[in-house]
Amino acid sequence: MSEQSRTLAVLGPTNTGKTHYAIERMLGYRTGIIGLPLRLLAREVYDKIVAVRGPSVVALVTGEERIVPDRAQYWVCTVEAMPEGMGTDFVAVDEIQLCADPERGHVFTDRLLRMRGLRETQFLGSHTMRQTIAALVPGVEFLNRARMSQLTYTGPRKIAKMPARSAIVGFSVENVYAMAELLRRQKGGAAVVMGALSPRTRNAQVELYQNGDVDYLVATDAIGMGLNLDINHVAFSSLSKFDGRRMRYLQPNELGQIAGRAGRGMNNGTFGVTGEAPDLDPELAEAIMEHRFAPIRKLEWRNARLQFGTTAALIGSLEARPDHDLLARAREADDLGALKTLAEQSDVAQRAIGGNAVKLLWDVCRIPDFRGISAAEHASLLERIYCDLTDYGRVPDDWLAQQVARIDRTDGDIDTLSKRLAYIRTWTYVAQRKGWVDDENHWRGATRAVEDRLSDALHGALTQRFVDRRTSVLLRRLKQKEAMVADVNDQGDVTVEGEFVGRLEGFRFMQDRAAAGKEARTLQQASAAALAPHFHLKADRFYNAPDTEIDFTEQGGLLWGKEAVGKLTPGADPLKPQVVAFVDDEAGADVAAKVQRRLQHYIDRRIATLFEPLLNIQRDETLNGLARGFGFRMVEAMGLIPRGEVADEVKALDQEARGALRKHGIRFGQFTVFLPLLLKPAPTRLRLVLWSLAQGMDEFPDAPPPGLVTVPARSDAPKGYYTMAGYRAAGERAIRIDMLERLADMLRSEDTRAGFEAKPDMLSITGMTLEQFALLMQGLGYKAERGEREKIKPVDQAIVDAPADAAQAVEAVEAETVGDVVADIPDEGVAPVAAEPVAEAEVPAALDETPAEELAPGQTPEAAAAEVEVFYTFTWAPRASRPRGERPSQGRAQGGRGPRGAQAGQGAQAAEGAPSEGDAAQKRDRPQRQGGKPRGKPGKGKPREPREEQPKTYAAKPEKRNDRIDPDNPFAAALMGLRTKG
Repeated sequence: MSEQSRTLAVLGPTNTGKTHYAIERMLGYRTGIIGLPLRLLAREVYDKIVAVRGPSVVALVTGEERIVPDRAQYWVCTVEAMPEGMGTDFVAVDEIQLCADPERGHVFTDRLLRMRGLRETQFLGSHTMRQTIAALVPGVEFLNRARMSQLTYTGPRKIAKMPARSAIVGFSVENVYAMAELLRRQKGGAAVVMGALSPRTRNAQVELYQNGDVDYLVATDAIGMGLNLDINHVAFSSLSKFDGRRMRYLQPNELGQIAGRAGRGMNNGTFGVTGEAPDLDPELAEAIMEHRFAPIRKLEWRNARLQFGTTAALIGSLEARPDHDLLARAREADDLGALKTLAEQSDVAQRAIGGNAVKLLWDVCRIPDFRGISAAEHASLLERIYCDLTDYGRVPDDWLAQQVARIDRTDGDIDTLSKRLAYIRTWTYVAQRKGWVDDENHWRGATRAVEDRLSDALHGALTQRFVDRRTSVLLRRLKQKEAMVADVNDQGDVTVEGEFVGRLEGFRFMQDRAAAGKEARTLQQASAAALAPHFHLKADRFYNAPDTEIDFTEQGGLLWGKEAVGKLTPGADPLKPQVVAFVDDEAGADVAAKVQRRLQHYIDRRIATLFEPLLNIQRDETLNGLARGFGFRMVEAMGLIPRGEVADEVKALDQEARGALRKHGIRFGQFTVFLPLLLKPAPTRLRLVLWSLAQGMDEFPDAPPPGLVTVPARSDAPKGYYTMAGYRAAGERAIRIDMLERLADMLRSEDTRAGFEAKPDMLSITGMTLEQFALLMQGLGYKAERGEREKIKPVDQAIVDAPADAAQAVEAVEAETVGDVVADIPDEGVAPVAAEPVAEAEVPAALDETPAEELAPGQTPEAAAAEVEVFYTFTWAPRASRPRGERPSQGRAQGGRGPRGAQAGQGAQAAEGAPSEGDAAQKRDRPQRQGGKPRGKPGKGKPREPREEQPKTYAAKPEKRNDRIDPDNPFAAALMGLRTKG
C-alpha cells in the first residue's frame, strides 16, 4: 500500500453530490480514471463527460463494452474493468462501501488497497467505511458531505395510493414484474430498471420515467448504486433478497442506500413499504432518516498477487488468507469455481502448461456467467473457448458466427428476450478481449449490433406489457391542466392526444371497453374535456340536417345515419309521441335541448306526412253527426278498423255520411273499413311503432315485408297486430286486407251453397297454390272438399266451350263439300264402284304405346294416358257445423267466419256483424266485370235493383252440352278458330 500525493475519502449519505464532485476534480487534471459499481452508471457518467469534453478524449471500458479513442485522457470504467498501471493523475472509486459485499467486495477492496493516482485519489462512499479506510490507507484525508435534502419515513402505503414520481423496489424479477403489472392497471404503467438490463434498454426505460410518460419506476436495488433519477418516494415491496446462496434480510445500511435515492437535489424525499413488506421498526426507520449505521468492520479480500506457474499454484494463490484483521478471505467466486472445474479436465490440463497458458486459462475463467445457467454448462462453454484459443490462437469465426446468429432474433416475450440478451453479453465480452478473435472490430460491432437490437426489442416488450401509454399521456395532460385535442374520424373513433379512447356514437361517448379501474376514470375525464367542442359542432350539424338523414327503427329508436340519437316514448295521443334524446351529460344542457327539438320536429313532420289522409279527417269541420264520430273512430284506430267492431256504426250511416267519409279515402270493405293510402309500407311501419308505444310493449313486433299478399299467421302475435299491419288472419296465413276485399268481390258471383271451384284470378291475386288457397278459404269460414278428376285436354275444352252454331256451320260445310264432289262425278250410265281401300300403314309399336319404363308400378298404359287433376269445391260452412282443426284433405273447415246466406259477399258482411253495402257508391268502388254484356248505359233503361234484391239462380255444375264436336273431326281446329273470333 504505497503512499500517494493525496488520498481523499469523500464520505456521506446519498444525495450529497459525491460523484459529481469527483468528476469535477478529475476534469481538473490532464488524465484520470473513475471506477463505478454498475455498467449502467458507467455509461451515464461517460455520457456526461463526453458532453463536456467530447468523445475523442473519453474512453469507456466495461466487461461488455470498450470505447477507447486514440487520444483518450479520461477513462470511465466499471470497478472490475479499471486498467492497472496507467499512471493517470487522478483515480476515483465510487461506492467504496461495497468492499463488504460477499460477491464483489474483494474487487473493491483491491482497488482500495492498490489503485492510486499520481496526484490525487478519491474513495467515495458511506460513513460506515471511515474507520476501516483510516486503518488501511495511511495518510488518508476525510471529506464529509451532508445530505442536501431531508428524508422522511411515511410507513406502509398501497399501490393505489402511491404518489407520483415514486420508485417501487423489488429484489427478484418476479416481484418487479408483478409490481409493474399492478401499476399498469392502476396508474397507467411503470418503467422497469434492473441491473441485468443492457445500458440501451435501461436508458430507454429511464427516459420513459424522466420525461413523464410514466410516473412510476419499478427497480431492483440497482437504483441504490448511484443512478440519479427524479424520485420523490421510494417504497420497498420486500425486505429480503437472495444473495446468490441464500435468502437474507437487507442490512440497515443497504436499506438506507436505496431509500436515499428519494429526494434529489434540494427536494425532500420520503420512503416507506408496500405490498407484502412489513412495516419498518421505528428504530430502523429513524436510523435510515438520520443516516446512522453500524460501521463496517470486515472487508472482503482476495489475493491479487497470483502465481501462474501451474494451475495448482494459481488456485493456491487465490485461496491465500489475508494478513490483516480487517480483511476476510472472500468466499469462492464463480471464476475460482470454474478454474477448479477446468483444471480437472484432461483436455485443459494437457494445454495449461506454462505461465502464459495458465494465465490465459485464468482470463477465460473470468468470463462472467451472464446466462445464469448451471456451473457445469458454463464450465463446458469455457472449456471450448480455452481449447480453441490454445489450439488456434483465437475463437473460430464460423463457430462464433453460429453462436451469434442463433441469438440474433427479436421475437418472443420478455423472458425470452432477456435470456438472449444475457447470452449475447457473453460473446460481447469475448469480442472485447484483445487477441481472442481474428477481426476484433468486426466482432465487437456485430455483437454490439445484436445487443442493440435485442435491447430495443426488450424495451418495446417491457413498454407494451407494463406501460399503458394512453393512460399515462392523458394523466400527464390532465395533471398539467393543458387543453387536450380530440379527433373523431368518419367511423366515430375518438383519439385524444393521438391515443384511442373510445367511440362517439351519436351524442354519446362509448369509452374503450378494455379500460378498467383508474384507467377507465382517466379516459372518461380526458374524453369529457376534449370532446366538449365536438358535441356543440355535431349538434349544429344535426339540427340543420334534412329529414332524409333521420329515420326511426321498428323498435322506436331514432337514427341519424347509422347513429342512435334518441327514442320514441308514449304521449297523451298515440299520434303525438314524445322524444327522448341520447345525449351525454358531459355534452351539456344546450346540446341536449337542441337534439331534442330536432328529433321532435322530425317525428311530428313524419306523422303529418304519412298520416295526412287521417289527419285531414280530424281537421275537417264539414263532418258532423255520425260521420264526424265515425271519422274520429278511424283516427283513433289509425285508419284501420275490422268491420265487425263497427258494424252498428256503419249500419247507422246514411248515404250522405258515407259519401262524406269516402271523400277522405275511407273504403267500407266487407271485412275491414280502411284507408287504402295507409296500407303502403311507410305508413304501416310507422303505425305499428305508434301502436306498440300506445300498448306499452317492451318489444315491438316487426312490420311484414313489403309487397307480400299473404304472410304466415303467428300464434304468438299480439292482439290487434295483424289489423295494424294491414292484414287479416285466416287460418295459417294472413292476407292483406285490400286483396281480401278484391277476393270478396270475386266470391260474390259464386254459388256458396252448391259449391264452387277456385278461379285462376283468385289464385293470382293471392299468389297462392291451390292447396294454400284452400287453407286460406277455410280460415275465412269455408268448407274445402278435395277431389280428383281426369284432366280435360285443351282441345276437348275448346270444343266444349265452342258455340252451338259452330257445329251447324261444320255440318253445312260438310254438306256443301259432299255436294260438290257428287256434282263432279260424270254420268256414265253405271253406278260408280268404290275402289278397294288402301291398306293402313302400320304404326310402330314404339310410337303407339307408352314405354314400359315410364309406367308406374302396377300402372297400365291406358291408365298412364289419363292425366288426373286435383280440385277443391268450396261451400259456406257455418261455424257451429265445423269441427275445429279440420284440414282441406279431410274435407273439413278450420274455423273462422264466412258468409251468411247464399252469396259470399253477404256472408262476409254477416260474419263481421255488418250489413251488406247495398249503396250505389260502394258499387262504384268495385272492379268492373270482365266480359259479358254491359249492364246498361247511364240514364237509360230501367234502374237496376240492388244486388241483394235481385233474383238468384243456383247451379251445382255447368249444364251438359249436347253439341260437342268430335275431336277427330278434321274441322275441329277451324271450330276453335271460330270460337275465338266470336
